Order: sequence, then C-alpha cells, then structure tokens
Amino acid sequence: MRSMDIAATGMQAQQTNIEVIANNIANMTTTAFKRRRPEFQDLIYQQLGVAAGANSSDTGTIVPAGAEVGLGVQTAAIYPILEQGNLQQTNNTLDLAIQGAGYFQIQLPYGQIGYTRDGTFALSPTGQIVTADGYVVWPGMTVPQNATSISINAQGQVQVTIPNQTQPQLIGQLQIVTFANPAGLAPQGGNMFFATAASGNPIQGVPGSPGFGTVMQGFIETSNVNVVTEITDLITAQRAYEMNSRVIQTSDQIFATLTNPNL
Repeated sequence: MRSMDIAATGMQAQQTNIEVIANNIANMTTTAFKRRRPEFQDLIYQQLGVAAGANSSDTGTIVPAGAEVGLGVQTAAIYPILEQGNLQQTNNTLDLAIQGAGYFQIQLPYGQIGYTRDGTFALSPTGQIVTADGYVVWPGMTVPQNATSISINAQGQVQVTIPNQTQPQLIGQLQIVTFANPAGLAPQGGNMFFATAASGNPIQGVPGSPGFGTVMQGFIETSNVNVVTEITDLITAQRAYEMNSRVIQTSDQIFATLTNPNL
C-alpha cells in the first residue's frame, strides 16, 4: 500500500522540521545566530492511467487531466534566515557588532579563513585581538601592553591611547567581507562559516563602504530567533506528524481487514 510509504516520508519530513525548530530554540541566546527554515518538495509522481494531454479517441479529443499519485515528500534544503538581529549594548571594549551586511574574517589553524558575525573578541596574552576560542581576527593586529584604551570606529579603524602621547595611535584596519549568496555558507559550529561554491568567493571591503555594514563598538548582535514563531511552527509540525502517523494506522487497519481470513 503506497499510503504507508507516503505517510512515512511525511513523518520523516516533519521530524526534520522539528529538529530544525529545536535547534533554533536552543540557539535563541547565541550571539549573531540566524534561525533556519526547512524547505520541502514533493517526490516523483507515479502514472496510474492516461497522461494529461493524451488523445482519448481517434477524433483528436484530448484528456484534460491525467491520473498521477505522488509518492511523498522530501527535504530540499534548510535555509538560513539572514535578517539582522537586534544590537545589544554591552559596553565591553572588544565587543563588536556589524550593522548591515558583512562578516568578520578569522584566521583559523592550518591557514584556513573562517567567517563570523559573532564579534565577542578579547586580547590574547601577546595582545592580539582574538575570538573566544583564541583565533586571530584578520588582519592580525597587536595592542601595545601599555595602551590605556582601545577605540574602534564605524569604519573599523583600531586606535589605542598610549601614555604621554596626545594623539591616538592607529594600529590596524578591520576588513569585513560579503558574499553573493551568504545563504550558501557552510556552518561549522562555534558561530563559524566557510565559503563554498554556492556562496561564491568573499568580497572584501572596508566597513561603511557601499554594500558593507558598519562596525559598532560595545555592542553584540543577538539571535534573530522569534520564540513565538518557533513555538507556533512546532505545534504545526507536531500536528502534521500526528496526521501522517494516523494515515499509517488507518492503512494498517485496512490491510488487516483485507487479509483477515475470517471475513
């Protein structure tokens, strides 16, 4: 009976849906997290009768609609929703948020470059600006040990105040990148992404230039997860799962009736 197999694909699809929603809710307080949404497609159709458009007689009459039955559903993709999260003020000198488009570049071990919007940075023992995992924010820059303050403007210029100097000292320029298709970035965990053929090559630029966001010092970007929406979607997914389960139960009862030798 096709109905059992079809309903099974429906249950698998809704299980995936629930897993995506669960991950969204679990990351509702993760810095710069972007919620994700699954996209589903119907499976191939099986022809049961004459196809639509076929001739139904030798006089040229045409069948207006065919007889096809679908074989279920499959997961096509899980898309990130890239809308900007809220900016939360922390007053921490090395907390940075990007207002608008762009990603920070992170120098990973073995020479790889990762991309993130999580700007909760700190100083390493040698004075370099690093992530919470100790990875260097590219381009690497070192804050002098005798610096009394660090200032990062909207264009990403990093300046420090040195005792006995009247003017702040520029020690580096943050560069951010954008992508033609940021939804194609591959998530690696740890708020980190890698470029892929789908995302396209990174386009590097100075914060605040056309097409690039600005840097906000003393702020972090919060998750864009909307709890009310996620709970509503969770209820809908649960109901859909239960209905597919009911189809399997009904099909099993029909099959049991057909195979009952006492009838």
